[in-house]
Amino acid sequence: MLNNSKNIKIAIILVTSLFFLWGVSYGLIDVMNKNFQNHLHITQHESGFLQLAYFGAYFIIALPAGYIANKYSYKIGIIFGLILYAIGCLLIIPATNLANFYLFLFAFFILACGIGSLETSANPYMVKLGDEKNASFRINAAQSFNGLGQFLGPIIGGALFLSITKQEEGASKEQIEAALLANMGNVQLVYVGIAAIVILILIAFALNKIPEGSAVSSDYEQKDTSKPIGVFKHKHFNFGLLAQFLYIANQVSAGAFFINYLSEHNENLKDEQGAYYFSIALIAFMLGRILSTPLMKKIKGETILGWYSFINVILCVCLYFASGFISIVILIALFFFMSISFPTIFAVATKNLPFNQVKLGGSLLVMSIVGGAIMPIIMGLINDYFGTSMGYLAMAPLFLYVSWYGFFGSKIKA
Repeated sequence: MLNNSKNIKIAIILVTSLFFLWGVSYGLIDVMNKNFQNHLHITQHESGFLQLAYFGAYFIIALPAGYIANKYSYKIGIIFGLILYAIGCLLIIPATNLANFYLFLFAFFILACGIGSLETSANPYMVKLGDEKNASFRINAAQSFNGLGQFLGPIIGGALFLSITKQEEGASKEQIEAALLANMGNVQLVYVGIAAIVILILIAFALNKIPEGSAVSSDYEQKDTSKPIGVFKHKHFNFGLLAQFLYIANQVSAGAFFINYLSEHNENLKDEQGAYYFSIALIAFMLGRILSTPLMKKIKGETILGWYSFINVILCVCLYFASGFISIVILIALFFFMSISFPTIFAVATKNLPFNQVKLGGSLLVMSIVGGAIMPIIMGLINDYFGTSMGYLAMAPLFLYVSWYGFFGSKIKA
């Protein structure tokens, strides 16, 4: 029993490191939108294809990754994800050497297949690493480290990518090429460094023995004869699936066009400054999880989800009318109140599911992240024609559904 307890602690530490890893990647991807607009000369709508490649990968990889985790183990599923993550990072090398947007899309697709695999295994695994009543607390605590990674991503991107000034029309060919070369070199440096860290964590997982979810909690000691497909009989899961899709659509879009919004509503604001404000927004995102997680010991996570999402409906309307410094404050507040949505929806949607249905349920919830692939393209098109204010206003109805799910749709029903 002592050894099992020790293995559980090791598992929690290692799995928590994964949350940090994909947080860094997510924080960087939103900076890359503006970076590619600057140096590869693409529109906001075109830059949305970066999110399509990145979050579309989640949709494609989730079921295969879930199958691997179900057939073998969570550990094998995680190792599979880490391998893809490392390969994707290394594919950035030819993409930067050729400064080709389509090669970047392919590299980020493979990278995101790795991260999608990690999320497919790590999220339900963290839910099951202990008793079910504390699942929301446990996964939100792990997601706080994800917030730390998301905070560091824009700082790295702002310092190494956006600090290299965009060459305006009239610049010489030599100036344009020099800026592009410096920018691509920094992008390559960052992702090769991430690949090295991913490989080290992969080795740590390979060398350590970690238990399966069914072995760590008395909640799952009984034999489970349910069929995985039976997950769809649970209405709170089905409603949660849509809530996760719509929430991720908003979260990804809010980050993808954060710098664009600030540039439009604050004169003389440089892209590098916008990236630092984005880091502050992600600090707010992280603080939202840190400060809200203890509340879940006293207030149900789904109730907090309902109120936070309703507040975000109001903030989206305010963003339509705001300008200047107040627009920055409102946009940062939006991230604070988004903070607990993903892990809370995940934990609530999988609550009371039989063990045999959890892995399929987890895979489907990760597949719902495809919302983050679709909405940025739509929002980018809205932004190009009507401005980013209208793009953020379009997010309000989606938050309204998530609020409904928190208050009503999350009630456990067979």
